[in-house]
Amino acid sequence: MNDTDFDELGPIDYLVVEFPADRKPDGSALPLLIDLVERNIIRVLDLVFVRKESDGSLVGIAVEDLGFEGGVDVTLFAEAATGLIDRTDLEEAAAVLEPGCSGAILVYENCWAAPFASALRREGAQLVASGRIPVQGILAALDALDASS
Repeated sequence: MNDTDFDELGPIDYLVVEFPADRKPDGSALPLLIDLVERNIIRVLDLVFVRKESDGSLVGIAVEDLGFEGGVDVTLFAEAATGLIDRTDLEEAAAVLEPGCSGAILVYENCWAAPFASALRREGAQLVASGRIPVQGILAALDALDASS
C-alpha cells in the first residue's frame, strides 16, 4: 500500500464477537456482512475465528471448518488476512472471551466515510477521539428517561 492508497482510506474499526459455548455459529450474519462489502460500505481487512479453551488458551479456527449452513460462500472471509491482527490482538480477544466460547475478530475499513476522512486529512485534521455506544446502553438511557418522565 502506497501513500496515495493511505490518503484514500476510510476509518478502520475492529470488533470482537463472542458466540455462546452451547451453540455453534450458523453463519446467518455472514450474508449481511457480504452485502455490506458488495455495496462498498465496508471492506473486510481481517477476519479471524477463534475458540477460547477452558485453560484460557486461544485456538484459531479456519472459516471453512465452522460448517456454516445455508450455502454461505466463505471465500471472501477465508482470504481476508492483511496481517493487521497480531499476537497482542489475539491475547486481548482471549481476555474478553469466556472459556468454551468461540469468537470472531473483524477488522474493517469504513469505505462510506473514506471521502470525508480524506478531506479532513487534506485539511490537516486528525482524529483525536472515537467511540461506540452499545445498543444496550442506548436502550438503558431511554428507559431511564422514560422512568423519570
